[in-house]
Amino acid sequence: MRKECGLWIYSCVICTAFCTVAAPGQQPKREARCIPLVCASGDCSLLAGAPLTAGMRSGFVRLAPDRTVGRHSTGKNEETLVILHGQGDALLDGGKRLSFTAPTVVYFPPSTFHDVLNTGKEALEYVYVVAPATRQ
Repeated sequence: MRKECGLWIYSCVICTAFCTVAAPGQQPKREARCIPLVCASGDCSLLAGAPLTAGMRSGFVRLAPDRTVGRHSTGKNEETLVILHGQGDALLDGGKRLSFTAPTVVYFPPSTFHDVLNTGKEALEYVYVVAPATRQ
């Protein structure tokens, strides 16, 4: 673990609330758990909504240089990207770009169409967290 720009960077592990499998008729027991950020493809789910969480979803993305994840909307959710490695641009409607370099957090409010572009020469790696918004 190292500290950069006031943020603690954890090497390839995210710790979060997780549920274990419960016997039929019982509620799953929520436990703290560490999930290694090991991903064979470019986008791997870390958490999904109920019953694992109350509605939050999370995943790990490894994006090659000059690639995008594809334009999409947050819809009724809000989304945060925790940029772990690399640099890129958040591409917003209207041609607006938000440039970032790791370590950075990027936030998208509800109803925001956006894309992520890797502008660097090496892989862009980040964790995304999407949760239902209580207000829109």
